[in-house]
Amino acid sequence: MAGPQQQPPYLHLAELTASQFLEIWKHFDADGNGYIEGKELENFFQELEKARKGSGMVSKSDNFGEKMKEFMQKYDKNSDGKIEMAELAQILPTEENFLLCFRQHVGSSAEFMEAWRKYDTDRSGYIEANELKGFLSDLLKKANRPYDEPKLQEYTQTILRMFDLNGDGKLGLSEMSRLLPVQENFLLKFQGMKLTSEEFNAIFTFYDKDGSGYIDENELDALLKDLYEKNKKEMNIQELTNYKKSVMSLAEAGKLYRKDLEIVLCSEPPM
Repeated sequence: MAGPQQQPPYLHLAELTASQFLEIWKHFDADGNGYIEGKELENFFQELEKARKGSGMVSKSDNFGEKMKEFMQKYDKNSDGKIEMAELAQILPTEENFLLCFRQHVGSSAEFMEAWRKYDTDRSGYIEANELKGFLSDLLKKANRPYDEPKLQEYTQTILRMFDLNGDGKLGLSEMSRLLPVQENFLLKFQGMKLTSEEFNAIFTFYDKDGSGYIDENELDALLKDLYEKNKKEMNIQELTNYKKSVMSLAEAGKLYRKDLEIVLCSEPPM
């Protein structure tokens, strides 16, 4: 980060562009886990209050804790004590609530992964920027979401600005998966459990008993359960079923090849 960054930009604007919205999001979701929570949430609320005072919006209570409680009751729709991107998009008036459009209509992570698989043909964990438009249009079709050409163009440009930060013309799966609602975003769940190539190879070899280069759904089930246990993470059966379905949508005829799984579980996509 260059220079001291006191005031995050644009909290005072009436209407945000999607990329301004994203700058704010990234500023406050400092650890990148898909939520503004804990200390991040306090920082966000303080800045928001400052911006509101500046624009003459004063709330009834002067007590910070009270105000914050009131605020969370209003915006923390699923009452988990954290703000996720879709909730933030309701607090800050984002132009046309572009992200909400995606988050409410991308039905599931399995649909997202199916669309991804179609474009990431070489299983690199990236799609090219010039394929992004097709990818988004597929997602919107899956969601039966009407859109016109100019809108699609605008979405494509915005997402490029949001996610291709180093301008290399490639978009990574874990970044793009932020278009999913947090509870659907199984890739976020694996963030704290990312494996190095060595660890991954050892695990894959262990489950691919016959050395065929792929595993099936039952082996994937065992592998994911082990991964959860190893990381002492609580596991809910429904969640596991959904993750499995999402990961299996990368498979070919029920065979999940090493490269497919590597994209999901490794800290760096394979080169």
